Amino acid sequence: MAYFTPKTVDFLVELLLHNNRDWFNENKQKYEDLVREPSFAFIRAIGPEIEQISPFYEAKAKKSGGSLKRIHRDVRFSRNKTPYKTNIGIQIRHQAGKYAPEYYIHIEPDEVFVGVGMWRPARAELTKIREKIVNEAERWNSILEDPLFTDTFSIIGDSLKRAPKGYHVNHPQIVDLRRKDHLARRILPQNAPFEPDFLQETARIFRIASPYMRFLCEAVEVSF
Repeated sequence: MAYFTPKTVDFLVELLLHNNRDWFNENKQKYEDLVREPSFAFIRAIGPEIEQISPFYEAKAKKSGGSLKRIHRDVRFSRNKTPYKTNIGIQIRHQAGKYAPEYYIHIEPDEVFVGVGMWRPARAELTKIREKIVNEAERWNSILEDPLFTDTFSIIGDSLKRAPKGYHVNHPQIVDLRRKDHLARRILPQNAPFEPDFLQETARIFRIASPYMRFLCEAVEVSF
């Protein structure tokens, strides 16, 4: 079953061209029909798949506090003052909250991807991840070097320019110890959301990430 259609992306393109409150208010029902409701249907459908991967993650189809990220942008600290996001972001969080790895689905007119991991973990969590990488280097390397994982994902995110405090620049794990993010991403074709198997393909990709997600969860001391 296809949960999204080309009309979903057409709306996002229109929003990109008319990113102001007057236009959005006039077209709010289109947002509900073409973006929010299909997203909620997708979230409800992927919920059982996520539960099979880990019972500690929950896909929530709720207007407030749910898995669908808000359409409104936080412009307080941004030079870009346009009020609305022009993408669909679905964030499936751990019961422990923001201090845990996440699953993510991203749909916008020129980019579709799914991702897993942690974006900018807090200092305490990042320290725990580094310590676990050092203490379980063989296991960590085997996860990242597994052919199925490497064929599916690219490791992305920002890194420190220098070795973090307490680690030598020539440490064998220095590439991963310098990371400020621990993220793996799979870029999909732009028409992927319109395909009947988009949900199943997303769930398949998330399952492949299980060893990676389990390692990160253990590092930050949450259940997987």
